[in-house]
Amino acid sequence: MSKRRRVPAMAPEDRRAALIAATLPLLREHGTAVSTRKIAEAAGVAEGTIFGVFPDKASLVRATLMHAFDPRPAVERIQAVGTETDLRTRLSQVVKLVRDGMKTNERLHAGVGEVAMRDKEFAQHLLSSRRHIADAVAALMAPDRDRLRRSPKAAAHLLLMLIAVSTQAKFGPAGDEFSDMDDDGIVSVLLDGLLVRPSPTPFTESTS
Repeated sequence: MSKRRRVPAMAPEDRRAALIAATLPLLREHGTAVSTRKIAEAAGVAEGTIFGVFPDKASLVRATLMHAFDPRPAVERIQAVGTETDLRTRLSQVVKLVRDGMKTNERLHAGVGEVAMRDKEFAQHLLSSRRHIADAVAALMAPDRDRLRRSPKAAAHLLLMLIAVSTQAKFGPAGDEFSDMDDDGIVSVLLDGLLVRPSPTPFTESTS
């Protein structure tokens, strides 16, 4: 009878990365209430293995949230939009990218707030993440700076605020007041304002 082959032990950093990768979809589905037993099952390890890498569940959750809100993937996608198209088209693409990211992490926001309240380093990480994303958006606006009433940096922050309001509308005091805004609608509010455009007067040929 042949002996069962022993699986080689993973290096600590590889094990850490594997546990974070297994934890992230569970947090997105269940929130921070997910048990370490479920995490261990998803990672294919014994529950005790988790505590050989992380001192407790809170540390694993924190590391996973840090990974989830790493700005680099979002910044790279925004930069890939490029500046070849017109400003409105560029910004519509950016809105879709950012909204998709926010919706993917929607279930994480409660946990993020809890961690940020007691962890200054984590709170700074979130602020830094938002700044990096805003800087990437501002860079896409820079070629049109002469057409903007505010700097590209200020305009980028306004756009991200509008995206956040539309994506998280149900959690705010206005309820679903902004939930019907699509990508182009958000860009229109930023570039055109809130006033309804008057319909053009129909042209009629003179019969005189």
